[in-house]
Amino acid sequence: MQVIPTIICGGAGSRLWPVSREQHPKPFIRLADGQSLLQKAYLRAALPGVTHLVTVTNRELYFKIKDEFQEMGAPLAASFILEPFGRGTAAAVACAALRIEAAHGADAVMLVLPADHLIDRQSAFAAAVESAARIAAKGHLVTFGLKPERPETGYGYIHAEGERVVRFVEKPTREKAQEYVDAGYLWNSGMFCFTAGSVIREMSAHCPEILAAVRECLARSSDGPGAALELDAESFAKVPDTSFDYAVMEKSKFVSVVAGEFGWSDIGSWSAIAELVEADANGNRIEGDAYLHDVSGCYVRGDDRIVAAVGVENLVIIDTRDAVLVAAQSHAQDVKHIFAQLKGKGHEAAKLHPLVHRPWGTYEVLEEGAGFKIKRIEVKAGASLSLQMHHHRSEHWIVVNGTAKVVNGEREFMLQANESTFIPAGNRHRLENPTQNHLVMIEVQCGGYLGEDDIVRFDDRYGRVRAAEPAADPSSPATRR
Repeated sequence: MQVIPTIICGGAGSRLWPVSREQHPKPFIRLADGQSLLQKAYLRAALPGVTHLVTVTNRELYFKIKDEFQEMGAPLAASFILEPFGRGTAAAVACAALRIEAAHGADAVMLVLPADHLIDRQSAFAAAVESAARIAAKGHLVTFGLKPERPETGYGYIHAEGERVVRFVEKPTREKAQEYVDAGYLWNSGMFCFTAGSVIREMSAHCPEILAAVRECLARSSDGPGAALELDAESFAKVPDTSFDYAVMEKSKFVSVVAGEFGWSDIGSWSAIAELVEADANGNRIEGDAYLHDVSGCYVRGDDRIVAAVGVENLVIIDTRDAVLVAAQSHAQDVKHIFAQLKGKGHEAAKLHPLVHRPWGTYEVLEEGAGFKIKRIEVKAGASLSLQMHHHRSEHWIVVNGTAKVVNGEREFMLQANESTFIPAGNRHRLENPTQNHLVMIEVQCGGYLGEDDIVRFDDRYGRVRAAEPAADPSSPATRR
């Protein structure tokens, strides 16, 4: 029986702001052991006999995900389905099912895994997957349920009679959650197992408009970089935006559940993250450089700076380079409202960290003001930015470490540490690291408009050039180098 794990990697992880952002969502959060939630999902997928993995994600996250997988040694052959924007998990599952059916046949068993969950006991999880795959081979859609450890308002619940699912229940009030625990309901893990043919059959019966729209989108889509399919944006926008649970699982008559005890958590709040850190004598859990006096029951996480607290209790304190969160432990689920406010105002802190990852490396805005912006740029060994030009800004590049190969207008030349070049607005230019060491440089931008969308690409090894790419418009949505 061929099992193909399908990782769904998306969402904003709004309850884990400010570490989680739209372009650095929850799956990329690193835990105390140094691994990200996405990397743990990848290792979870590497079950005995599994050789191939499918990942459905936003195109902007593609290269970051590949880097995360490479850190794990990449034992699985990975293919990708790249969404131009999110349309819900029903669309993601439909895309994966149709692609897997075409490549591996209708009997291929899909194991659908969110990229942002945590499982403590891999052997128990593997046993649950084996049971689920046997049931899935009979034509059933299988979900994984967990025996509740406590009444939890942040999880959905499953009412089951043996293996048969009677109904799904959305996130309840605390009173209802206690009733469900007392009645023997299971937590709904959001993980699924079914054959590609079975889920296509059930989608055809219960959400045919989603399946038809996805078929049309796949027919219009094209191969992207590596083993990736880039979904056509125009047709993908016509796919109804809804969850797989609502579109299929809550309606199908062929739904079964495998109950397991494998230490599952969806890591849905800072309180859940805190539980992964050992508490001190005062019940405080600390990650980073923190100094506390007369403090109890707090979770403190600092990335770069000293964090100090005096005379407080039961707080979540999260410090990042550009934002600080202070919340009562009892209100950890409500952090999403702060994220919504930032997003509503179009604030960059909802979208990006100051350190921005790109296929070629990273950049960080060090300072900006009227008419100027200063960045630190680090280019990975052998990597290259696109051949590009800007309409509204000039740039001054200063190499501080490593060797740079530069295209500036008609010239191509090398720059060493403490050397620089000036790039006038309108000049075609490219930055490349031809060595096996990292290249670090400072970029000083000057001009009347310094948005990241002031870019025209002519050539790019990462497949980011679009046909007839338009000149930058300061009012257009931002794209990235």
